[in-house]
Amino acid sequence: MSFYIRKSVKAGPFRFNLSKSGVGVSAGVPGFRVGAGPRGNYVRVGGRGVFYRSTQRPGAAPETGWTPPPPAPVADVLMEDVTGASASELIPSESGEIVQQLNEAASRMQWFPWALGLLAIVFLAQPIVGAVLLLPGIPGLTWTWFNDKSRRTVVAFYDVNDEATPWFQGIVDAVEELAGNSGLWRVNASGNVTSSYQYKVNAGATTIVSRSGVKVSLQPPAILATNIAVPTISAGKAALLFLPDRLLVKDAKRFSDIAYTDLEIKADPLRFTESGRVPGDSQQVDTTWQYVNVRGGPDRRFKDNRQYPVMLYGELVFRSMTGLHWELQCSRPESAERLSAAVQSAPSGLAQVSSSA
Repeated sequence: MSFYIRKSVKAGPFRFNLSKSGVGVSAGVPGFRVGAGPRGNYVRVGGRGVFYRSTQRPGAAPETGWTPPPPAPVADVLMEDVTGASASELIPSESGEIVQQLNEAASRMQWFPWALGLLAIVFLAQPIVGAVLLLPGIPGLTWTWFNDKSRRTVVAFYDVNDEATPWFQGIVDAVEELAGNSGLWRVNASGNVTSSYQYKVNAGATTIVSRSGVKVSLQPPAILATNIAVPTISAGKAALLFLPDRLLVKDAKRFSDIAYTDLEIKADPLRFTESGRVPGDSQQVDTTWQYVNVRGGPDRRFKDNRQYPVMLYGELVFRSMTGLHWELQCSRPESAERLSAAVQSAPSGLAQVSSSA
């Protein structure tokens, strides 16, 4: 699908509009809208580099560093966390104004749940009083919800042109193909098999991993309102968001970013002994046993010794010098290769970033 470029974006009661004069905002109801001056973020990405304009004052990047977590023993194999630095530990890029805005928006309190809870308590304790308060309460709750939405939303308009257009379209297509994989996981921890006993009871594997499921979409989290599709890879509360000018890293309510020139991505085919559900679109290349002998055959000393398929998966690794580390596995190796090639073909102009307030 096309990554599309819309001329307007909604954020709560506000509608942001992109025109030749800049970004404008209006609020109201159909037939009656009140407008305001330029506001929001405008990013132009093309052959002459990246130009970022924002009306909000950028803040200083947090001076935090990344310290690898200590390894944790799991079962007989010593497992080590391989999720890398969190968003709060990654230092944003020099053009990280949008990152600061996202973190500020995410930290703002939501008043709507408190207002709704207070009204519910009054209604349950004093039904008559609660019924009387419903008349002004419903409009008040509606206003509170819209107010929370606008305070907790960052708007970014993207103008993608020149060679950046087919490049970003390639990322959108590659992520969309990745979403079609029947099996998609993030590796959270891994451990090396170090003894013959561990080898025998772990299906002859040399490395043990702990994985979690991954979701892929072309929609950003609700906190970011933008006029383009945003390829997003999510694993629990963590996510990678591909924007035309940067890779956005999310971890719970914290954000950071990495320039594509500082991002290392690698894709390789992977032989994986699958003890769980076998994806329907993957290729089986061999078999092994849950308990194996030194020659790789079944260990006859164990009863109910199951046979495991050895599958050919794709492995995709994202990392940076600042501590980012994401390991993904997908059921079709060609999907990992396509996304890796798409990201690596970023135009050289993306390294040239300028900004003004």
